[in-house]
Amino acid sequence: MDISQKKAIITGASSGIGAAFSRAIVAKGGIVYGIARREDRLNELKKELGDAFHPVVLDITDEAGVSTWVDQTFSADNTPDILINNAGLGKFGNIDELSLDDWHTMMNVNLNGVFYITRKLVPLFKENESHTHIINIASVAGLLGNPKISGYNATKFGLRGFSEALFKELRYDKIKVTCVYPGSIATEFFANAGSSTHDHMMRSEDVADTIVHILETPDNFLIDEITLRPLIPKAQN
Repeated sequence: MDISQKKAIITGASSGIGAAFSRAIVAKGGIVYGIARREDRLNELKKELGDAFHPVVLDITDEAGVSTWVDQTFSADNTPDILINNAGLGKFGNIDELSLDDWHTMMNVNLNGVFYITRKLVPLFKENESHTHIINIASVAGLLGNPKISGYNATKFGLRGFSEALFKELRYDKIKVTCVYPGSIATEFFANAGSSTHDHMMRSEDVADTIVHILETPDNFLIDEITLRPLIPKAQN
């Protein structure tokens, strides 16, 4: 795919790798609709990236809001080309200590929100005469279960299965589906989850460069899954 002038929708675009994805695609000449709840962060990104970045203040767990926005923004004559389902969060703790609110929040953001926007955009992707691409940002937690992250594991394993089924369902409609499993990235995710970052984590910019490479592969070439990890995850003693 030649990204220039392609229209990309990125969820969780206000910070971290979502903001890095936005910068990388705009740098390639693409047009980005950046979705997030934090209007101030989106407006800051708009000032940085200019008219190629369209801030969209939207909660992806609001199915009616997602549906209305898609209907008002796109049509058969104005079809999108790229969807990056990046919005996600983690709430960690022992299973008997994990609150119902935390469980439902993860399910709603990490799975339901992905479903709401994907199901609404797929008909438009099918109408697009060119090849299109859906990229789902999962986690290495979608490949391996660990203590204290059972709820997060459940959502990311779910996203893995959703992505594989979607890839097989949509491949003959010229729609690529890629599931990405990143390890630790130095973003706000860890602070929000009650942890912290360190110097050995991956950089958002490097992850974004990899996503751009995946998008730019030839039309009949698909990377359906990819795992990204820091070479040395923690400081050695």
